[in-house]
Amino acid sequence: MIELWQTIYVGNLPLTAGQEDLKRLFADFGEVRVVTLFHDPQRGTHRGFGFVEMTYEAAQAAIAALDGLTWQGNLLRVNEARDRGAPAPRRAY
Repeated sequence: MIELWQTIYVGNLPLTAGQEDLKRLFADFGEVRVVTLFHDPQRGTHRGFGFVEMTYEAAQAAIAALDGLTWQGNLLRVNEARDRGAPAPRRAY
């Protein structure tokens, strides 16, 4: 059987939350393959959003349960990650 993996966008993360905290939160719904937080080098913390990769079924359950949840004082935004695509080409003047 082929397992389908899905990437989940997680926004409005508390700045005190780390990758392991996020992994533990999502692990209640199934196997977490990857957690990625994007860091801001000027502040020394992450930027308040990240991505979690899980099996499709686990991801759907996590999205349904965690979107809108208050976690560590912040109201989480959890949904399917969307491909933003390539940036628009620059115009030549």
